[in-house]
Amino acid sequence: MSKTTDSAKIAAGDPASVIDALIKTIRLRAGGFIVTIYGDVVEPRGGHLWIGNLIETCASVGISESLVRTAVSRLVAADRLKGEREGRRSYYRLSETAQTEFLLAASRIFERRARQDWCFVWLAETGHEPALAHLELAGFRRLAANWFLGPQAHLPPQAHAVVFDAQAQGPRAMFQAMAATHWDLAPLAEAYQLFVDGFGPVQHRLGLSEDFSPYQMLQLRLLLVHQFRQVALRDPDLPDQALPDAWIGHRARALFAELYRALSAGADAYVSKHFVSAQGALPARTVMVERRLELLAG
Repeated sequence: MSKTTDSAKIAAGDPASVIDALIKTIRLRAGGFIVTIYGDVVEPRGGHLWIGNLIETCASVGISESLVRTAVSRLVAADRLKGEREGRRSYYRLSETAQTEFLLAASRIFERRARQDWCFVWLAETGHEPALAHLELAGFRRLAANWFLGPQAHLPPQAHAVVFDAQAQGPRAMFQAMAATHWDLAPLAEAYQLFVDGFGPVQHRLGLSEDFSPYQMLQLRLLLVHQFRQVALRDPDLPDQALPDAWIGHRARALFAELYRALSAGADAYVSKHFVSAQGALPARTVMVERRLELLAG
């Protein structure tokens, strides 16, 4: 099915057709989608969830129960999830390590400030593996044996690092040339464009009517987060001065923010009625949920 056909169906179709068309264009695997569910729905509400909710939610996008159970087992083995039992029901929560990583990921997904500052990082010869892993994930680039350059917003653990703040000066064209030398932004721009192509028609469709059910709004929001997360966490989040003119990432983030906020009332209402932890129903809103919406509004 062509992207043009999918876009037409999304823009004009009924709610079920909109969701089906999106599912066909998004790469969905059980483990990754479970991570999306925990990041979007579960972690802001205490971090615990009944596996039945995982199975039902994954089934709504075509992921079978057997794949869900296999993925959960792998996440437990990898120390991403911890299992608990209450009677005949199994519940899963994020491990402490995963919680820390989810919080960092959430800051990358839901918060975007204009970045204008850079920093240089010098790493020690040994014992720097956690800092090096952080730098790689944060989009820093190696300039020399122990020297790295990246955005000040994503500083590494500093037990084995020395960090130098940089007050950079120069014409925008030179910053863009420097960034093009060290960062390959073309694949990232392509991924952002695919996100815009897929969800731009949803923005139009939501504005035409309010016939999406709370269940369908949750489906849409999870697909939205899943697709955007895969791009945003690869984005080095460079200072604006170094980005190409009319950077598509800005358009993608604005679209994400608008759709996420538009879908949240219905999606959160569905969560509060159907998602449960060992302590009872998950709340529609929490301080963390409200904070995310505020960040997206800003």
